[in-house]
Amino acid sequence: MIPPEIAITVRVNERDYVERVAPRLLLSDFLRHQLGLTGTHVGCEHGVCGACTVLLDGAAVRSCLLLAVQADGARITTVEGLARDGEPLHPVQEAFREMHGLQCGFCTPGVLLSAVELLRDTPHPDDATIRRGLAGNLCRCTGYQNIVRAVRRAAELLDRR
Repeated sequence: MIPPEIAITVRVNERDYVERVAPRLLLSDFLRHQLGLTGTHVGCEHGVCGACTVLLDGAAVRSCLLLAVQADGARITTVEGLARDGEPLHPVQEAFREMHGLQCGFCTPGVLLSAVELLRDTPHPDDATIRRGLAGNLCRCTGYQNIVRAVRRAAELLDRR
């Protein structure tokens, strides 16, 4: 017997949704397939790579480890919520563009959202703090040097806001 769907209410990227979901639907799949927010990438599906990172009530979480029903009543920010079409890039996005902090882009959404949380909590991190703050995000392309530079640059840009 298939369990009945459950109604959830979430605020995703400043937009309210009331949706019905299967009890075992992962938050990552809900965002990607039900809401069409494909910027949330799914890599390892074990919470190790960080590609599926979103902000849930401001905290960076692995959306592949949460059920959509667990997000009921929550505010979620995906990479699409950092800057909407036609708006200037978020300072973290601008810094990554400027400092070449991405290559293939697969890990980038999760890294960006982790960096947003890091810079909110630690506005002027040193390199060691940046590396610790992003340790849960795996990148196979960059070697992390430009990512660290991009986070430092984002801190500068956020100071100017």
